[in-house]
Amino acid sequence: MNTAVAPSSAGLSASDRCDRCGAQAYLRVELQSGGELLFCAHHAKEHGDKLKEIAVTFVDETHKLSDTSTSAPDGER
Repeated sequence: MNTAVAPSSAGLSASDRCDRCGAQAYLRVELQSGGELLFCAHHAKEHGDKLKEIAVTFVDETHKLSDTSTSAPDGER
């Protein structure tokens, strides 16, 4: 297996969409064949193990879903 984790500078943006359902993508996989796949957290969890087997790079940003460092503005809690 030749899986590598890309640095966070190659991150995903809100405009990146899941190839399965169109939701915001939190996983980018570059394939050995040269293609690229994007997945939401749900589909990343469902297909992640298989994807790691065929990936050249694997960028997983699902941790952003539980990031609580951003607080709501006053009066919006």
